[in-house]
Order: sequence, then C-alpha cells, then structure tokens
Amino acid sequence: MSKILEELEELFKSETIKPSFEIVHVILAIFIFGENRDGIGRYRLEKELLIGSGTSKSLIKRLNKNINFISVLDENIRKGHVLTKEGLIFLEKIKQKIPFIKEGDLSILQETIIDMENNKVCFCQVKNYGDKLTNGIEQRDAAIKVGGLGATCLVYDGKQLVFPSGYDVNTERADSIVNEKVYKYFKGEINKLDSKLEPNDVVIIGLGANFKKARLAAVNAALTLF
Repeated sequence: MSKILEELEELFKSETIKPSFEIVHVILAIFIFGENRDGIGRYRLEKELLIGSGTSKSLIKRLNKNINFISVLDENIRKGHVLTKEGLIFLEKIKQKIPFIKEGDLSILQETIIDMENNKVCFCQVKNYGDKLTNGIEQRDAAIKVGGLGATCLVYDGKQLVFPSGYDVNTERADSIVNEKVYKYFKGEINKLDSKLEPNDVVIIGLGANFKKARLAAVNAALTLF
C-alpha cells in the first residue's frame, strides 16, 4: 500500500464490526466532496457511491471523527458536508496520482472496449504508474469486484497509448497501439482537464451498466497500482 493510502488506515480500525465501505468509496467520496465545495448531504453521497444508508452514515462519521477530512454540518441544512483543510490537502495529494475522473465518449472508445453495447464508460489518468502494470487482469478483476463490467488499461510510452499485455515501458516494443483517433481523444481530454500526458502514465477505462458503476470500476482498477 502506498504512503498516501496509509493515511486512510484509521478509517478502517474498529474494535467491533469492520466498516462495509472500501478504499475506493473513500477516494471517490473525497473527489465528490471536492467537486461540491458548498457541501453535499449523506443521501446524495450514498446515491453517488451506490452504497446503503448505513454505510454512507458510517463513512461520513469516520471521515469526520477518525481523520477530520470533512466537516459535518447540521443534517437539516440541505447543503450537507464539506471538506476540511486536512481533507483538501489529501485531495490535492491524490490528484497528483489521479488528476481526474471523467465520463468517456463511448462512440470514440468502442474499439478499445470489448463489450460496449448499452453500457457506460468512465476514465481516469494515473500518473507515472505504467511500470506497475502487467497484463491488466488485476485491474479488470478490481473493476468487476465493485459492480463494474471490466476495465481497459492503456500506457503512454511517450509517443503512443499502448495496451499493456506484458508491455515494458523501458523498451521500445509495443504489443498493440490504439488508433490515432482514440489517442487524440484522450490527449485532448487530458489537456482540457489541465493535466498532461507523460511517459509511464496510465489511462484506465472503467466499464459499467451505468456511469456510477463505470466510475467505481475505473477508480478501483486505478487503486490496484498503488
């Protein structure tokens, strides 16, 4: 586990029952709080994360009491809860590794997805972790574990986006290169999101029956690299 994820260990400590949420729910919750600086409530959070009411309540309570990442406002205030200074600092740290999480254009990405019919895609960039990839199976399994349909990983070798399948970023050989249209799409989207595609970066495409499942799939797949 990377040092940044070790900061979350206090959330999972319990003398009785282990929390039912996973690290992926914590990371995604922090992103969602970051996107809603005026605050969001528990009911909105449980819908975004596809978790139950009790799990959502536990997550918010632990984010507040265990690590002081959010400020819990009055439940009657519609705006809900916001990131604290500590929460914002952690968000910036995680964004150095995963700069963004975004819904993808299925019509452009259909050639990189095995099963695309009636599904949604979400992609994220993972900075400088291409050398941690092997064949992408671990990432696919992580995506399925949280209700997704799978995940596709691409590594930037400095010139092209390539499928991993044993690909070594320290060599010039690529087993399979994505087409120019897909490459330009990702490069353009990444630039629009104020990020930059650099050698050894990974693009992970999560697939799901709906956007929220695809988003969970992409993030959980990304976390396997840490």
